[in-house]
Amino acid sequence: MPTVTPLQRKLFPLLYLPSRLYAMAMRLRRQWYESGALISYRPDRPTISIGNICWGGTGKTPLTEWIVQWALSEELTPAVLTRGYKASPPELPYLVHEQSTADEAGDEPLLLARSCPEALIVVDPKRARAARWIGDRSKPDLYLLDDGFQHLGIDRHLDLVLLRPQDLTDDWNRVIPAGPWREGEEALSRAAAFLIKAPLDEFRALEPFCKELLGRFKAPVFPFTFSPKGLTRLDRHESARGFGDEPYLLVSGVGEHEQVRLTAEKLLGHPPVKHLRYDDHYSYQEDDWTFIRHQADRMNAERVICTGKDAVKLSRFKTHNLWTFDHTLDFGPGLFTSHSFPDWWRATWPLL
Repeated sequence: MPTVTPLQRKLFPLLYLPSRLYAMAMRLRRQWYESGALISYRPDRPTISIGNICWGGTGKTPLTEWIVQWALSEELTPAVLTRGYKASPPELPYLVHEQSTADEAGDEPLLLARSCPEALIVVDPKRARAARWIGDRSKPDLYLLDDGFQHLGIDRHLDLVLLRPQDLTDDWNRVIPAGPWREGEEALSRAAAFLIKAPLDEFRALEPFCKELLGRFKAPVFPFTFSPKGLTRLDRHESARGFGDEPYLLVSGVGEHEQVRLTAEKLLGHPPVKHLRYDDHYSYQEDDWTFIRHQADRMNAERVICTGKDAVKLSRFKTHNLWTFDHTLDFGPGLFTSHSFPDWWRATWPLL
């Protein structure tokens, strides 16, 4: 669904000029960094930004995890530099560990630290400071800038830009406050590759838009999707493919609730008896978990299912029968290239 709201559409004539002024300000800011008027820190190891042009979720954390896992498989030490949205770390920079709390680290950094404990996950809004700090202590082999496309205070060797299907249709170049884009379309010239979270059939339908709008940037375009492969129980680490016809309650505190619901239905074969939706990065409290359990009991749903991002925050409660998704990241054939993303990445890495 497009994210330009009905109010933004109605007020577009009034919002157009502020939108262009905001895009111009972002372009000038970028030019100041490129000219050296504003200083960027350049780490001495390959630095890759994983970001997007719009507000909202596009799959940055799963892609970051994929690259981290690849790096570890190559016996490289990756460092992820992240702002840690809504985090309150005891110090800055803060090296996230498996025993950190979501309040200290933020939900997505903690999720990465628990899924990739050998990686270095560093929380600090000042990512240049974090890069210097972790570089002095641990000498990582590569740096990943989580949500780093607009974070120009640290120089990078390449930008991976994630797009949603609606970015190529209704939302194209709709810059704040007229839409969800954080920069104007000319900013996409910085991309080394584009990745679009869409199943292959939807990606094929988007090819005319990709050719018209993205072709001029001379960068490959890759589709990717999350494929659910099963469920894991939090308290006993039990795994399952599904629960037959048994009812379940679904909980999500993410940017794309509908995608979570579709994932659950695809995996379990039937919809949840109820779907409780919370704001993205929602900070669950004890009374929230009490309410969730009450709703599950009322619906005769023995099991509660949530996303991994929700699980790291709910795990501090007595989460009997709380389950979370296990995903794989699947890549389809690219556009403007003969490679898939994994092949392109393996060919690109030695050149950085």
